[in-house]
Amino acid sequence: MLKITEYADRLIEDLEGLDYLEKIKAQQINWIGKSCGTEIDFKIESLEKLVKVFTTRADTIFGVTALVLAPEHPIVADASRNDIQVKNYIKQAKEKSEFERTQLIKEKTGIELKGITAINPVNSEKIPVWVGDYVIATYGGGAVMVVPAHDERDYDFAKKYGLKIREVVAGGDVLKKAFIDYGTLINSEQFNGLSSDEAIKKITNYLEKSGTGRKRTQYKLRDWVFSRQHYWGEPIPVVYCRKCWEKENSKLRLNYDYTIIDGKEQMIVPIPEDDLPVKLPYVKKYQPTETGESPLANIKEWVNVNCPKCGGQAKRETDTMPNWAGSNWYFIRYTDPHNEKVLADKRKLKYWLPVDWYNGGMEHTTLHLLYSRFCYKFLYDLGIAPSSEPYQKRTSHGMVLAEDGRKMSKSFGNVINPDEIIESYGADTLRLYEMFMGPFDQAIAWSTQGVKGVYRFLQRVWELVLDYNKNEKSSSEAIRAIHKLNKKIAEDLEKAKFNTPIAAFMEFVNFALKNKKGIGGDVLERMLLLLAPFAPHVAEELWEKIGNSSSIFSQSYPQYDEKLIQEEEVTFIVQINGKLRARLNLPSGLTKENVTQRALADARIKKFLSEKEIDKTFFLPDRLINFVTK
Repeated sequence: MLKITEYADRLIEDLEGLDYLEKIKAQQINWIGKSCGTEIDFKIESLEKLVKVFTTRADTIFGVTALVLAPEHPIVADASRNDIQVKNYIKQAKEKSEFERTQLIKEKTGIELKGITAINPVNSEKIPVWVGDYVIATYGGGAVMVVPAHDERDYDFAKKYGLKIREVVAGGDVLKKAFIDYGTLINSEQFNGLSSDEAIKKITNYLEKSGTGRKRTQYKLRDWVFSRQHYWGEPIPVVYCRKCWEKENSKLRLNYDYTIIDGKEQMIVPIPEDDLPVKLPYVKKYQPTETGESPLANIKEWVNVNCPKCGGQAKRETDTMPNWAGSNWYFIRYTDPHNEKVLADKRKLKYWLPVDWYNGGMEHTTLHLLYSRFCYKFLYDLGIAPSSEPYQKRTSHGMVLAEDGRKMSKSFGNVINPDEIIESYGADTLRLYEMFMGPFDQAIAWSTQGVKGVYRFLQRVWELVLDYNKNEKSSSEAIRAIHKLNKKIAEDLEKAKFNTPIAAFMEFVNFALKNKKGIGGDVLERMLLLLAPFAPHVAEELWEKIGNSSSIFSQSYPQYDEKLIQEEEVTFIVQINGKLRARLNLPSGLTKENVTQRALADARIKKFLSEKEIDKTFFLPDRLINFVTK
C-alpha cells in the first residue's frame, strides 16, 4: 500500500493555483472527502468497551436515539456471539461490496444487538446499539450516531424500526421529515438557545474536558492498495528471506520490516538498485491460480532466488503493481528519454515541467489524476520533480454519442465506422464535423445530416478558390473580414473551442462567395493557411492550385492585425443618466475626449443638458458614452 493519505491536505490545498475546470477540482476534493468534526466516545455498558463515532454535527448529540455499527466492527463479534439472527445478518451484509451497501441499495437495513446499550456522554442516557449494512468499517470508525430528527438517512431508519425521533435543533417539522439545516438548539440542557455553530464548538470543548471527545479531521480517502494478483504489471522489487530474519531477529522489530509466509517470519529485503528493474519472466500460461496468488507464484525458477543481503535462499514477491503504477509519471521520462544515469537531467526537467496542458476524458479526473498528482508530489519531495504539481491546466472532452442519443455500442447497433465516412466524404469532412458538432467538453450526438452540411461547406471553399481571379484586388471590407476570422480562430483555439471557429469560417466563405470581386490572392492565401490545421488535405491541394510550389505546412501561421479589424465607422449610444438620448455614427477608435466633444455638439444632447452640470462621464470604446448630471 502507498500512504497517499499523508498527502491529503496538500492534494486539496494545491488545487488553488491550478487552471483546472471547477468540476474537476470539485471531483478531486470530493474524492478526498475531508471533514472537520468531533470524535465522540460512547461507552458500551455491558462490554466495558468504547465505540468512537465521528460527526460534523456535534450540536445534535442530545438527539441521538441509537448507535449503529458496521458489521465488521470488532465489538459486533463479541456482542453477537450467541445470536443466530445477528450472525446471519452480518454474513449477508459482508457478501455485498461497500459500493452496494452505500450507493446501490437505497433501503437501509439493520438488526438490534439485544441486551447491548451505549451511554451518551453528554447526558448519560442509555441508547440501543444496532448493526447496519449501510455503515462501513473504513469511514468514521465504523460507527454512526443515529439522530433521526436531523439526518434524512437516520430519519428513514428510525421510521422503519420504531426508534425515537427527538428534535434538538429548531426550525423544521420533524413529524414530517428530518430538519438537516443549522438552527437554534432546544432540548439540549445547558446548550439551549445556542446557534448550531456555537453549539458545535462548546459541546466539543465540553467533551474534550470530560475526556469523552476531541476535535478530529476525517478523510474518505484511503491508502492506495498497490498490489495485484495478475501476471502483467511491474514486479514489486523485494524478496523474503528466512535466514536474514533468524540472523537479525533480535533487533528486527526496531530496524527491519518483516512478513509471515507459511507461518514463519521472513525479512523483507529490497532488490539492490543496480539490479533494477526486475523484469517479468516470459511464460505461455498466465491464467489466475487456484490459490488466489499471482500467476507468477507458479514459476518456481523465477520465484526462488538468492537473497541479495545474505546470499541464502529467498522468494520473490509475486504480486505486481497496478496498471496505474507507470501511467502516473511516465511523461517525466519524455523530457530526457535516453539518459542512462538518472530519471532525467534536472535542467531539462525544469525547462519542460510542469506539463502545460493535460486533456483527457472525465473518467480520469478522479483517481488517475489524484494518483498522478500524488506520485509527482512524492518525486518533488525527493528532489527529483522540479515543481509540486504535474499539470498546470486540466481539461476534459465530451463523448460522441450515436444519433439516437445513446452511447455508441455494438449491442445497440448504432456504431459509426469512420472508415465509411472517409470513403464517402473524405477525411477532412470527418475532422471538421467532429470539431463542429458541438462544444469540446460536452457530450454531442452524431448527425449524418451534419456530416453532409460540413461536406457542402468544403465544396463551397473549393468553388471559391477555383473561381479565383489572379488580377482581383482585395477590398478593405474583405481584408477586415479575414483578419477578424484570424482573430476569432486564435482566441477560440486557446480556449479549446473548435466548433465556433468553423462556424466563423462558414460565415466568411458565404461573405466571400457574395463578394467575389473583392476577394484577392492575399485574402485567399490567408484563408487557406487558417483552414490548414482544420482541413489539411483540402487546404494543401488548393494551396497548390493557386500557384504555390512548396507545401502549405512550410508556411508560418498568420497573425492578425488589430488595426485592420477595426470598423471604419461605428454607432455610438449616447445616454444621459442612463437613458438613451441619441445615436451617433462616428469613426471607430475615437478617444473618450473626442467622443465627448462630438456628443456635446449634437443638438439633441444640448437640449437635454441645458441648465444641467455633468458630474461624471462613463465611456465604452466604440460603443457607448453616458453623462451623469449632478
